Amino acid sequence: MPADTRPPTSPTSFTRPTSRTRSRVALAVLVALTSAALTTLPSSAAQPEAAVTGRLTGTLSDGATWVADVPDDWNGTLLVFSHGFGPLVARNAPSDAVRTALLAQGYAMAGSSYDPNGSMWALNSAARDQFATIDAVAAKIGEPTRTLAIGQSMGGLVNAQLARDGGGIIDGALGQCGLVAGANDLENYQLDAEYTIARLLLPEQDVKLVRFGTPAEAAATADLLTKAVTAAQATPQGRARVALAAAFLNLPAWAPGKDRPAPTDWAGQQEQQYAWFAQGILTFVEGGRYAIEQSVGGNNSWNKGVDYARLLADSQHAPQVHALYRAAGLDLRADLRTLTSGATITADPAAVRTAQRTSSAGQGLEVPLLDIHTTADNLVPVEQENRFAARVRASGDGALLRQAYVERQGHCVFTTAETVAALHALEHRVETGRWDDVATPAALQKSATALGLDGAAYVPYRPANLSVGRDASAYKAHDSYKK
Repeated sequence: MPADTRPPTSPTSFTRPTSRTRSRVALAVLVALTSAALTTLPSSAAQPEAAVTGRLTGTLSDGATWVADVPDDWNGTLLVFSHGFGPLVARNAPSDAVRTALLAQGYAMAGSSYDPNGSMWALNSAARDQFATIDAVAAKIGEPTRTLAIGQSMGGLVNAQLARDGGGIIDGALGQCGLVAGANDLENYQLDAEYTIARLLLPEQDVKLVRFGTPAEAAATADLLTKAVTAAQATPQGRARVALAAAFLNLPAWAPGKDRPAPTDWAGQQEQQYAWFAQGILTFVEGGRYAIEQSVGGNNSWNKGVDYARLLADSQHAPQVHALYRAAGLDLRADLRTLTSGATITADPAAVRTAQRTSSAGQGLEVPLLDIHTTADNLVPVEQENRFAARVRASGDGALLRQAYVERQGHCVFTTAETVAALHALEHRVETGRWDDVATPAALQKSATALGLDGAAYVPYRPANLSVGRDASAYKAHDSYKK
């Protein structure tokens, strides 16, 4: 979509610059206004007398730190890495092995911690701090000939924001296991699963599901729900209801250390979904909910008005749930009516709006973006890629996006070869202006294997729909949104 016709994507969006030099001048003004500029370094418009190499570090004025590694034989490309949810510590690569491989190929690598003064869901500052880090590093090592962004998990959402807003600042982006559906979708489908467990497995208890005041409250809910799932797994009726919750959580039916169950092995699929619960996924979910609520200023999820029968019908796991309910002698329609009639949770309107502004990314692209995802991701379901792609296509920027998939269980478990091959495919698009066939599964697999590193498993794959059934725009129809 041309820059002069695209509506603003958010209050923090950047105007598409006409040249890299002009974009850096505009960005410098924005960074100064938002207190994210480096206070002790000169402007990146001034080239240093001699490029600095080795390990570099610095601090931005909002308290964010950055780290960079620059090889002696720098090839002119700067990679800026956006790390995932967790401690706010500066990182510049997905792993030590990836860092070693890319430094050996001549890339400089940088990344920031994001502003450490907020919650670990640091989306209020992450993109701003990454842009400021690019300028801070350039002031030390000289202007890059090319800047590429890489992001992982929550950092994949940050990465998509850089690709949306960073035309003229970055040249392309590579996302890994990215949380690209955004915070509102994430919190809503997780709420559906949590609510299902509480309503069907703990019907006599009043379980706190939103608006956690402390991390301890979130941990208590996680413990309560996990124990309920564990107890339910002992009976056919309980297993059927656990499968229903897993469907709403978009939980893959393939767990680490296990063979993939057959397409109609419903019991085997449920057993592997339960394995994810047993590994403590709800502890991560509830801890993440607390952090997001702290960041956006309240509860940004709701289930009032949700039709749970319709929600299940849209899930790829619906046949499994139907089969397990029949085998257990349970009335699925009755359970779905119970869920629908009891769905009374409303969101805090300001929190929904804040999350939409700071923690979403699917409103378009300004530079090419290649997303890669494992096919059985327990924390960021691969179905998020489907949701994200639909939004990018709706914006008119579908030609800039490519997505590729690795057949593996787990979150962000890519080999070094898979990462490097994807980066090279992105570089081809940046250099030629065409994707050609470099981002196809066959081409990525061939490229990764040829590196002779640690193997690859790119496969043809198409994600199912994300089971969520609502978004922030739908919430605007609720009277409470306007209060």
